[in-house]
Amino acid sequence: MKAIMLEEYGGPEVLKVVDLNRPSPKEREVLIKIESIGVNYADTARREGKYVIDTPLPFVPGAEVAGVIEETGSGVSRFRKGDRVVTLIGSDGYAEFALADERGLIPVPEGVSFHEAVALPLQGLSAYHILKTMGRIEKGETVLIHAAAGGVGSIAVQLAKLFGAGKVIATASNDEKLAIAKELGADEIINYTLEGWEKKVLEATEGKGVDVALEMAGGEVFKKTLSCLAPFGRLVIYGVASGEQPKLNPSYLMGKNQSVIGFFLPQIMRKKELYLGSLKELLMYVENKQLKLTIGGIYDLEEAANVHSLLQGRKTNGKLILVP
Repeated sequence: MKAIMLEEYGGPEVLKVVDLNRPSPKEREVLIKIESIGVNYADTARREGKYVIDTPLPFVPGAEVAGVIEETGSGVSRFRKGDRVVTLIGSDGYAEFALADERGLIPVPEGVSFHEAVALPLQGLSAYHILKTMGRIEKGETVLIHAAAGGVGSIAVQLAKLFGAGKVIATASNDEKLAIAKELGADEIINYTLEGWEKKVLEATEGKGVDVALEMAGGEVFKKTLSCLAPFGRLVIYGVASGEQPKLNPSYLMGKNQSVIGFFLPQIMRKKELYLGSLKELLMYVENKQLKLTIGGIYDLEEAANVHSLLQGRKTNGKLILVP
């Protein structure tokens, strides 16, 4: 089978097309004929050797796959050959076939495409649990979402509304992306590349601040986002895209009973009741046309290096997908 492998850390050029033996499923495993592969910032961090956990070489990236079960191993009882499924796997997703534990599989409804389904396990689950599990969003609250036209942000804007947010304030870096956020349901849109954007956030809340903020840039964006929090506000960090680690004086939080909370999806994955139930809920929203998924581009598997360049160059909106 064709796969994409890295044998050294580095830029997109280290991603090479290779031929590998097709794996065989062991007990409780299935072999998936992959139809759609999600591309994520975690994949680029793996490629650079900068991920939060070690990436042993040689390595086939790709954690997010959707497709059809080709073969089942012994002890598999819930699924059979031909079933449409989506799942998260630790690695090996940039390939024509991949193994997965049946306990982590979710059926894909007939009304949902493989491309839609594969946009959910990482970015959809992240948006869901950042808002609900970590941000503890309540009905009527105000939510600030940075990079609102991106993979996590575009889903978070819609979920915040589905979860009952009273006002969603979306930020992005240009007018095109702001228009996307507005179309997805944002009540207020703000360009965060302009000086004083944090003051506009406070103006949009009549000086009260936001109850929940989603932050993944780090550096100055973190500092300014913290200044936008209301009393009892929760700022959830899920990345440091700028590479600048934010500095925090913990005593700053005391005056308004505020919280800064870290989010890392693999911890959610360790709690199957959180992972399976929320992914089923997200697929239901898509099937019922309550959640619109923005597909930023669909590329052949062999174009993985180019897709990594596009993603890191911030030249795309929405989900990037590879197809074997």
